[in-house]
Amino acid sequence: MAGCCAHMVGFATCSYRENKLGGLVSQGIGTSMLQVPNLLKKPILWLPPVVASAINGPIATVLFGLKMNGEPISSGMGTCGLVGPIGVLAGWIDPSQTAQALGEVAIQPTLIDYIGLVMVCVVVPAIVSLVVSEIMRKAGLIKLGDYKLEA
Repeated sequence: MAGCCAHMVGFATCSYRENKLGGLVSQGIGTSMLQVPNLLKKPILWLPPVVASAINGPIATVLFGLKMNGEPISSGMGTCGLVGPIGVLAGWIDPSQTAQALGEVAIQPTLIDYIGLVMVCVVVPAIVSLVVSEIMRKAGLIKLGDYKLEA
């Protein structure tokens, strides 16, 4: 879930300059697949969300101890319709059969759990992707319009 969220929020954040609020929402809680045409033209555009994903995974698991105990399909959805975060929330309250088979039980989430979920789903990917994309823009690797979504 952390990696999928990193890509969706990452592309939304990286492309805000080109796509404004509509692009932020459509990629952030819609689908990052909207960037596929741009990625096929210029694969290096993938780098900011990939870096965010690589950083976000350990933060989710080691720092916050987040687990996807909801339905396994939720983990691959990221922030699309908020399915990934909702899957984590559902797993806290009522772990899926798969999670239960692995010995997981329901928990009483704490404030730290909720903060961790927000940090992993939105804050960390947004900050890391933005910083990496801005460095790449300054280096001339990403140019204005590279992330532009076609109507």
